Amino acid sequence: MRRRGGRRINLALQGGGVHGAFTWGVLDELLRDEDLSLGWISGTSAGAVNAVALASGLAGSGREEAQATLRAVWEAVETAGVPDLLRFNPLLFGFARAAPIAGVANFLSPYDFNPLGFDPLRRILTENIDFERIRTSSPVELLIAATDVATGRARLFRRHELTVDAVLASACLPNLHHAVIIDGRAYWDGGFSANPDLLTLAAESPVEDTLLVQLNPLYHAAVPRSAGEIADRVNTITFNQPLLRDVQAIVTAQEEDLGWFSSRNNRTGRLKRHRFHLIEAGPYTAGLSADTKLRPDKGLLTYLHGAGRAEAKKWLQAHRAAIGRHSTVDLRARFLEANGRAYAVDEGEVRSAVSGSEGRG
Repeated sequence: MRRRGGRRINLALQGGGVHGAFTWGVLDELLRDEDLSLGWISGTSAGAVNAVALASGLAGSGREEAQATLRAVWEAVETAGVPDLLRFNPLLFGFARAAPIAGVANFLSPYDFNPLGFDPLRRILTENIDFERIRTSSPVELLIAATDVATGRARLFRRHELTVDAVLASACLPNLHHAVIIDGRAYWDGGFSANPDLLTLAAESPVEDTLLVQLNPLYHAAVPRSAGEIADRVNTITFNQPLLRDVQAIVTAQEEDLGWFSSRNNRTGRLKRHRFHLIEAGPYTAGLSADTKLRPDKGLLTYLHGAGRAEAKKWLQAHRAAIGRHSTVDLRARFLEANGRAYAVDEGEVRSAVSGSEGRG
């Protein structure tokens, strides 16, 4: 996206399964703003899927193709859905009709119920994303995070080495899919180690503003009691920890008095100067169970996409002028303060959005 005398910004896209449709809505709205151009994109899991769809379209004819590619990918996700994974195993499909797929996967290994390693996302990506075009002519740099199974450390796949396997690795939930093997190493979902990577983005990108699209709520007041509620909370805590770790490192760098050591090209100095912005899905996802991340119902996708567009539009109206000047989110207050932040959830709206998903069985 060539700069037209406008404002430039990086994107950091968090993972969250089907809740990534919120990010699709955010990107859809950002692409409508001709005054805004993109620098680097860091993405994990669903964030990685959104990132490569965006990059593939921009590497083609530009903004409109990027919007069309994002829509095509998410429509394909809705069409494929969980049943594409289940219908190859009648036993698992029978269980899933009565219980959420996440619960079933807790006592059956994907190497048992899916011995051939079938993953509907592979077909969706290969049919809609031009990876060769991304590697050779994408106007945005990419950082796609996956987790090395042997070490637990993040592996960042960059634009020039990006393949469909890298994105599948970034989105590989180990209780649903076989580990993805790349160059002899096994990878799981990037959310375990970088969700998304903020440190590399802020330290290396020549663009000094980053917009984080956060899907997972950080704060839940109620103590979970049922097995399902406990599993949901464990999932949320696990996938938020890498983001909190990166924010802690950035806040430490920004609050330290480094004196002469904080040179313009020094890594710590770059973190200190970097400006951050935030669009969060929490008001819309806080009332959704973790199981909805795995059930791409059309009603839920439409609800989240519309919410993402609305939030992006509000953010642009309120903060466009701050890009290149100052941060619009206090990282310490938002992510690190002990009391957290609760969201007002419209229960009726949430029930309406997920009703179709609950009815599909």
